[in-house]
Amino acid sequence: MDFKTDFKPLTIEPDKIYDYSFSIIKEEMGAHDFSEEEWMVVRRIIHASADFELGRSVMFNGDAIQAGINAIRKGRHVIVDVQMIESGTGKKRFQKYGGDLHCYISDEDVMKEAKRQNTTRAIISMQKAVRENEGGIYAIGNAPTALLELIRLIKEGIAKPDLIIGMPVGFVSAAESKEELAKLKDIPFITNVGRKGGSTVTVAALNAISILADQVK
Repeated sequence: MDFKTDFKPLTIEPDKIYDYSFSIIKEEMGAHDFSEEEWMVVRRIIHASADFELGRSVMFNGDAIQAGINAIRKGRHVIVDVQMIESGTGKKRFQKYGGDLHCYISDEDVMKEAKRQNTTRAIISMQKAVRENEGGIYAIGNAPTALLELIRLIKEGIAKPDLIIGMPVGFVSAAESKEELAKLKDIPFITNVGRKGGSTVTVAALNAISILADQVK
């Protein structure tokens, strides 16, 4: 089938594409109540998803961005629920401060214990992460059960993350896990309302904060 179109590709320098995209996002977003630093995170989430509804629903708690910046500069580790987030994140921006990214979900001991308990690997991976890391940034974009387990560990006084980026996607417990996260008052977090989310937008938020760690004095 032969399609005819009047579309003409833009002629734009490669290093200007991000700036052009952000200018479009700013114009289409219109007025909002995000601070300047929050907007730098939100616009990357919108850029990654092309979803303004998702962007408008993002919530920040407890000076979340500064908490993330401080954690990165202290060399705290970043714990992610799935390898897609680990692969999509610029590790060097964390490693130069002494931190790194860790994903435990495919570890042999995690898989064995999940099978033994007849539970999800996401739950067991959070338990292992809390045992092996003091504080840290938890970036959860895929598994609601990982976020719910982390919240349980926080409530029991076992875990105290420096920051949670909790944006799991899906139809089962995704929205509910974010509602539970929003009830935490003493833990800095970034989340959104509803079923939308995912690894891509979680990576976008995490990368935005790591970039700010290099820029903000």
